[in-house]
Amino acid sequence: MNLNPEFLLHTYGYAAVLAAPLLESTGVPFPGETMLVLGAAYSADTGYLSLPVVILCAFVGAVMGDNFGYGIGRWLGHEVVERWGRRVGLSPERQRLIQRFFVHRGPLAVVVARFIALLRTFGALLAGIGEMPYRLFLPFNALGGAAWATAYGLLGFELGRAYSRVSGAIGTAALALAGLVAILIVVATFVFRRRLERWALGDDL
Repeated sequence: MNLNPEFLLHTYGYAAVLAAPLLESTGVPFPGETMLVLGAAYSADTGYLSLPVVILCAFVGAVMGDNFGYGIGRWLGHEVVERWGRRVGLSPERQRLIQRFFVHRGPLAVVVARFIALLRTFGALLAGIGEMPYRLFLPFNALGGAAWATAYGLLGFELGRAYSRVSGAIGTAALALAGLVAILIVVATFVFRRRLERWALGDDL
């Protein structure tokens, strides 16, 4: 089966935008964020998809996936983590760090988790294992999902619109410049997210 995000997006459209973050948030390492940005960029560049629907699908998928992950963690968590954790990159050390994060940061952790790859995949699962009250988990999870889907949806849309303008009007030199700017944005985002990850998972907890 071809799991390339671009292929899935072209083949399944909105269903792929919904399914990718759903799988990722349930605990399956899958490029949900990539699918969201790609879908939003396509909506600007080709009109193939509608941006509001892309954002809505990503939001629904993220919240559904997190709730599934929370449920699995709450009822089957220890058995699942012990059996499959190492196979998907969830070592005992990472489990302890994530659980400390949820204990020390409280509901804020649920919102922040949506923006960090490791926490986005396993955060809900470990929140369930840690028996975080569902009445706290649900609203903050929805808030984080909405912020994430909107922010990355708008980012992808702007990147797609910029690419469309540049490639259609200016030519190779401007396209190269735009590519350089895009690379700088990606690097800056990476640096920021690395700092956020250190704050979330580091020794300062």
